[in-house]
Amino acid sequence: MNQVTLLDGERFDALIPQALEIIQSDLTFSFSVDAILLAHFAQVSSSRIKQIADFCTGNGVIPLLLSAKTNAHIHGIEIQPQVADMAARSVTHNGLNEQITIHNMDLKAVNTVFAKDSMDIVTCNPPYFKRYEESKVNLLDAKTLARHEVAMTAEDIFQQAQFVLRNRGKLYIVHRPERLSELIVLGNKYRLTLKKLQFIYPKPGKEAKTILLEFMKDGHDKGLRVLPPFYTQTAEDTYTPEMRRLIYGD
Repeated sequence: MNQVTLLDGERFDALIPQALEIIQSDLTFSFSVDAILLAHFAQVSSSRIKQIADFCTGNGVIPLLLSAKTNAHIHGIEIQPQVADMAARSVTHNGLNEQITIHNMDLKAVNTVFAKDSMDIVTCNPPYFKRYEESKVNLLDAKTLARHEVAMTAEDIFQQAQFVLRNRGKLYIVHRPERLSELIVLGNKYRLTLKKLQFIYPKPGKEAKTILLEFMKDGHDKGLRVLPPFYTQTAEDTYTPEMRRLIYGD
């Protein structure tokens, strides 16, 4: 590990299976199991995959997790300067500067910075909640920006993914089930066909809280795979063996 400076309120947390460390702070939005699930769901290990973009990268957890699965170069896109700085310092701390680049920039400007058809994979763990006029949220709060569509919308994700993805490149996204129909419509609008879907349940007997989706650019409009359900916890409120493996390794 390389030495980097921690700012007030920051700490190192372990990404155990990857033998990495990530900088986190209670002042910003810490990563959740959703990021771990998305990094596991994304298929990036093929030697043909050379370039990956992670939209809404936050503190860089998904690029860090993916770095253990691929030799591709990974670009993390994050609009908040202080959060992007945390991500960049985590990359340096883990000696991954040659593989991961953090870009402090607006997601909506991706098509002005990156070349068209330049990415093999796009991943995104976006804000889940729409912002309505009556929403009472602090628009400058770091946690609000991570949870609510203040700085971008779901449509921005699909629009920018269509631009940077090569033909048959894939978009992997984690979201909420109540927005599934909207995401499928947006995919169709931007030539991104839903090819794989998995529902994530907090425990048996409960409704799904999360969905994982794989879209393919200019993919055939057939062959959708719905994977078996994934449970994060048991009825006794402990992690399932499958979830434990993702968090702690074998």
